[in-house]
Amino acid sequence: MVRTVLIVGGGYAGFYTAWKLEKKLRRGEARVIVVDPRPYMTYQPFLPEVMAGSVEARHAAVSLRRHLKKTELIAGRVTRIDHAHKTVTVRPAVGDSYPLEYDIIVVTAGAVTRILAISGVADHAIGMKHVEEAVAIRDRLLTAFDQAAGLPPGPLRRKLLTVTFVGGGFSGVEGFGELLALAKALVRRYPELSPADLSFHLVEARGRILPEVTDKPGAWVVRSLEKRGGHVHLNAQILSAIDGHVVLSTGEEFDSELIVWTVGNAANPMVHNHTDLPIDQRGMLVVRPDLRVGTDEAPVPDAWGAGDDAAVPDHAAEKPGAATVPNAQHAVRQGKLLARNLIATLRGRGPKPYVHHSLGVVATLGLGRGIFQFHRLVIKGFPAWLMHRGYHVLAVPTWERKFRVLAVWVTAVPFGRDIVSLTAVQHPREAFLAGAGPRVPAPAAASHEAGTGAVDASVLAGDAPRS
Repeated sequence: MVRTVLIVGGGYAGFYTAWKLEKKLRRGEARVIVVDPRPYMTYQPFLPEVMAGSVEARHAAVSLRRHLKKTELIAGRVTRIDHAHKTVTVRPAVGDSYPLEYDIIVVTAGAVTRILAISGVADHAIGMKHVEEAVAIRDRLLTAFDQAAGLPPGPLRRKLLTVTFVGGGFSGVEGFGELLALAKALVRRYPELSPADLSFHLVEARGRILPEVTDKPGAWVVRSLEKRGGHVHLNAQILSAIDGHVVLSTGEEFDSELIVWTVGNAANPMVHNHTDLPIDQRGMLVVRPDLRVGTDEAPVPDAWGAGDDAAVPDHAAEKPGAATVPNAQHAVRQGKLLARNLIATLRGRGPKPYVHHSLGVVATLGLGRGIFQFHRLVIKGFPAWLMHRGYHVLAVPTWERKFRVLAVWVTAVPFGRDIVSLTAVQHPREAFLAGAGPRVPAPAAASHEAGTGAVDASVLAGDAPRS
């Protein structure tokens, strides 16, 4: 009997689990299904460069259907897991929810953006977890430049050219640095504007940014960003952002057209609230070191977990009881190991524990700027930026994506970044409706003659009759 392996989520861990299962499973050994609302895996380390125009948006997305050729793909969400009956509830993109049975489940649903109950944030801010968000941020900035160039100096122009990032982790700092670099390059194309018109704010509740690096490199990043014109607000919290008016706990206030929310992740609501699998106090899936769900004392048969929604024990950490940090390094490697361990158990062998020693941390701070740290070794500036690009072009899955990203980088050397805004693509029908003119009721005779309510094309187009 062919066993059904159901993978909940097609992000890093889910994609790599399915990808490796396709390569390692024997014919007829198992049927693999992936359920995810998006038809692609987002390579999130490229999102800051997507915002800055250094990476094409589609190149940061890896098509599931193109690369998982032996896997059944379902466009939808798993809204409930009933492992006691080995059934999940799937809500498809179109149609009614339905139950789906499985033999083995792999939960890699990922985390969600953590949104705090702050007035105005949910209405005005944009996250930075998906390609669509990165593209929207870029287009909003480019559109703001076009609008500001046509205005005299004053509050409205100042607001249009004010950008606020909330959260000083890797996503926030990289996004802030890349967008600041883009804005500095853009202002040279607008003779009506000057660098003094730009106002970039990075708000962090703690007393330092980039918690993954040590204090001195973190302080250097702050100085570097401030030297380039950025305002870094440490020990500051955002109290409200109603209509883009940002109020900080330090007493500072300013109007900001663009607010980017990067304060970290929260537990996936489905995993936290709609499953009978064990979760911890943070709402994370409880897994063993070998990525099987449960504990050594209470294992859960036929259930596996990895990635940002799983509390994977970190055997490489010095601190007992520590869990792996939710980042790409761990999710990719956990997905690969999960596939190997799952196949090992299918064939009667024992699984291996997950152990990964960090390769160091590297971050981009804008075009030609970066920072890398491995233990006490710290590299800053252009060499670190090259290391960032080199590492991620090797890490992004599939050779097809590597070549596409490299092609964009190579062509950007002589021609620079593309600065065209496509904000209208977010509302594609506006141009169509604007050109349609006022709606005119169809003449009764024309409707009866056509028999189906058809009308003259000139009426629909709003054309006046010609004499």
